[in-house]
Amino acid sequence: MQYIDNIIFFIALIVGFGLFFKSLKEIYRNIRLGKKIDRTDQTAVRWATMGKVALGQSKMAKRPIAGFLHMIVYVGFVIINIELLEIIVDGIFGTHRFLAGIFGDTLYGIFTATLEVLAALVIIAVVLFFIRRNFYGVKRLNMKELFGWPKNDANWILIIEFALMVAFFTMNASDWVLQQKGSLAAHGSFPVSSNVLAPLFQSSGDGTLSLVERGAWWFHFIGILFFMNYLYYSKHLHILLAFPNTWFANLQPKGKFNNLASVTAEIKLMMDPNADPYAAQPEADPNAVPDKFGANDIFDLNQVQLLNAYSCTECGRCTAVCPANITGKKLSPRKIMMDTRDRIEEVAKNINKNGKFVDDGKKLLDDHIQREELWACTTCNACVEACPILIDPLSIITEMRRFLVMEQSAAPQELNLMMTNVENNAAPWQYNQADRLKWATE
Repeated sequence: MQYIDNIIFFIALIVGFGLFFKSLKEIYRNIRLGKKIDRTDQTAVRWATMGKVALGQSKMAKRPIAGFLHMIVYVGFVIINIELLEIIVDGIFGTHRFLAGIFGDTLYGIFTATLEVLAALVIIAVVLFFIRRNFYGVKRLNMKELFGWPKNDANWILIIEFALMVAFFTMNASDWVLQQKGSLAAHGSFPVSSNVLAPLFQSSGDGTLSLVERGAWWFHFIGILFFMNYLYYSKHLHILLAFPNTWFANLQPKGKFNNLASVTAEIKLMMDPNADPYAAQPEADPNAVPDKFGANDIFDLNQVQLLNAYSCTECGRCTAVCPANITGKKLSPRKIMMDTRDRIEEVAKNINKNGKFVDDGKKLLDDHIQREELWACTTCNACVEACPILIDPLSIITEMRRFLVMEQSAAPQELNLMMTNVENNAAPWQYNQADRLKWATE
């Protein structure tokens, strides 16, 4: 019976990590629903980009206050959870502060003191984030696409992080008091908890202190497992996916259009004065001609675009700089990414239920993203430039526009008129080529 705690801990550990890896496997499967794309070129540049943008968070600095607070939460939360390694060893083997024996008391004291300072900064940052999100009135954090679950999700994450840090301090404070009483071996330095929370426990007996310490320890551990498995349902997947997302980012110049090889070959044939359109042409590469031009559902997007959707932080920096959105049009680049992820999850549930995808009569186009949104885009790339983890909403917009034009001939009247003029007059304006230079006659 003395090992019952260790057995329960081990079972919780296996179940928690098992469910976590099951979720990762499902995300990987869902991303693979998209078309393959080769983004393995320039590996040195890709590693440097990931280190600078995902790890170094270089683009967050463009909004310095929010960027600084985010950096505190990011660094603090990651480093504090290094202690998870110690918790796992202590939980399995029943030891107390295992790392103290590895580091030595001096280094371990520095380690634990650093964790406490970072944890205090994390608490300050998440409280400020909560106030800013709910009471400060930042426009991009209060747009209609965030109403309901997205806003609640953001708040729940802040609450969970706050609760985990409080449990961390409670665990350390009660542990420190037990150490001072000689009930536990003295290991570590706790500058925050020993001064802020420990006085609350000084008059408590050893039994109460042990109960508080073990309760906070278990809460911290179970809370971390819960947080890990909550990520699948949350925008905070970017904690993990920002790294592959920045590695697989498009390194081409912004605004460069991915012309289709089959269309390019056809145009070259049309523009060659010596070409015989009736002559037999070399057999086309079967991969050069797509089954469908553009995209009207997630299956037509590439795998990096689906990874983009899962990686979206819903911060709204893209929408905040979008000229179409600023002028009151329906387009929100953030909503494009959220809608894409919603459709992926809709398809995923279909696959989970049926073993394979069964046509549900729905598409990303019209059922999630409206045509009015797509045509409002000016293709200025402001959203792409603004994204802190290199997500590309514009690529999805242009693929869906391509479908509308090339598959449905469903471009707006103004665009159809322009394309007709180009076809007939070799210019976007509605007058004959012979009249082109008349403007200069005077």
